[in-house]
Amino acid sequence: MARTEEREPKLTAGEKTKVAWLVLRMAKRGLADDRVRGGVVDQGDLERKVEKVIEGARKREEREAKAARKKK
Repeated sequence: MARTEEREPKLTAGEKTKVAWLVLRMAKRGLADDRVRGGVVDQGDLERKVEKVIEGARKREEREAKAARKKK
């Protein structure tokens, strides 16, 4: 059976910091929600930014793997 899941790339220290910062901003938005409007906070923009960082890490790993194969 083929795996359709994408594996998570190994993040650099800078990428980890950026993801952590975005997650903290998501938490802050969640805490700041007044619950009067049903407790719905739109965090889609921050989620997209996290996905963009992870996708960039995947591309970086692919570039590094390709460069390592060329050296051999």
